[in-house]
Amino acid sequence: MSENSTTATDLASQYTAQVADDLERNIKEQERVTAEVAALQEQLTVLRHDHAILVNMQQALGLVPSPAEPAGAPDTAHTAGAAPGGATVPAPRGRSGAGAGAERPKRAKKAAARTAPGKQTRRPSAAKAERPAARAAKASDTQARETAVQGSKAKETKAKETKPEESNAKESNAKESNAKGTKARAAGADGPKLVELVRRHLSEQNEPRSAAEVAGALTEAHPERTIRTTVVRSTLEGLVARNQAQRTKQGSSVFYTVSEAVEQAPKEEANR
Repeated sequence: MSENSTTATDLASQYTAQVADDLERNIKEQERVTAEVAALQEQLTVLRHDHAILVNMQQALGLVPSPAEPAGAPDTAHTAGAAPGGATVPAPRGRSGAGAGAERPKRAKKAAARTAPGKQTRRPSAAKAERPAARAAKASDTQARETAVQGSKAKETKAKETKPEESNAKESNAKESNAKGTKARAAGADGPKLVELVRRHLSEQNEPRSAAEVAGALTEAHPERTIRTTVVRSTLEGLVARNQAQRTKQGSSVFYTVSEAVEQAPKEEANR
């Protein structure tokens, strides 16, 4: 009994594991199929949307043939007892005598043969239905290209129109700057040199002056001249090198004063 019970327990555990694996595999397969169905459903929705847009474009273009219907759609265009195109077959004109009675069955047979499934009228293919949409798309593309070309031409013409104005303005500015430069050079040529102005300014001061202060004072005294601080500083250093000025440093600032020899020279000339 113990061996039978052990065997039964092993078989039960094996079947349990097998069923669990099969169940898990089945669930995964259901999930995969569900995802595929959802993707196909989304594609079908997009195709139906495109089909509706193409039909609207065909109607807007005024095309007579009706668009091809998708596969699986209900076919209600041809019904029993209806002629091709959906028009009902008119009833035969009444005739007197046995001849009219004999022609009625023949006409009924012809109408039934026309409405048979094997002899339905052909419908335009999907490719023919898509041709008007392709033509409309090409027309819109050409129109967009034409508008882009026109816009680029308009921009070029505007650029060409504005270039002469900008060139004229640049020329006038250049002329003004050249005139100012010539005036400044003429004033510098006619007036005293910068070295003389700096030396004179230092001799008139009672306190040491920095290069920036000297440049500012000379600019105020001679507005027609362009005096830069760097040029004034180099001029002061030249005077210091020739013992015509003295340099003192206070912290990070440098100040300049006229030398004693330069101050005594005007006094001696006055005494003579």
